[in-house]
Amino acid sequence: MANLRYKRIILKLSGEALAGGQGFGIDQATLQSIAEQIKEIKDLGVEVAIVVGGGNIWRGVAGSAQGMDRATADYMGMLATVMNSLALQDALEKVNVSTRVQTAIEMRQIAEPYIRRRAIRHLEKNRVVIFAAGTGNPYFSTDTTAALRAAEIEAEVILMAKKVDGVYDSDPVKNPKAKRFTDLQYIDVLNKGLGVMDSTATSLCMDNNIPLIVFNLNEKGNILKAVKGEKIGTFVGRGD
Repeated sequence: MANLRYKRIILKLSGEALAGGQGFGIDQATLQSIAEQIKEIKDLGVEVAIVVGGGNIWRGVAGSAQGMDRATADYMGMLATVMNSLALQDALEKVNVSTRVQTAIEMRQIAEPYIRRRAIRHLEKNRVVIFAAGTGNPYFSTDTTAALRAAEIEAEVILMAKKVDGVYDSDPVKNPKAKRFTDLQYIDVLNKGLGVMDSTATSLCMDNNIPLIVFNLNEKGNILKAVKGEKIGTFVGRGD
């Protein structure tokens, strides 16, 4: 533990990250790689909680844009996060990492209901906890879930696993001259509309002083580097 900067973390995984190169659904090779990286830091004593998105299966905003009732579309998105969470739980347990899924919407046959004290107890017992079904409310993203759960369980940092290696001033895929930031303040993210996470989530992190590290998930070892405090990706904090 001596060379670890963070002992309790929230790992935020987008649904798209689980799809790997196929763009849709769940890629088993990607799941296995993520599970192995999580096991690596678990074996060092890091307490890991995970929030998973559902965009690889269903996006509520997209459904709403096509004329579906927004609340209904968002509930469908929450169910997609549960599917991803169960898949990730299976991958983790195959590498002998004890895991619990907690859902914000009760579905006791497949997962525990979210209870803050129980989640913290699982972490203390060296189990990975996966928070599924978002906040349980429509109109809130899984980014907001990550910020909310981080505040509730007193996580020391949120690791934002992306397909790119940090935060840029424009889309690096469309603009090869896009500039990558190494350090940002929360207020910069809000004022510049940088798209690290939505404004509700960013404000929640700012109010509770929860730092973010945005990094490339596809580079093996990056999760370990992040918990060690090595300079990777983009660090978002108060700047003091």
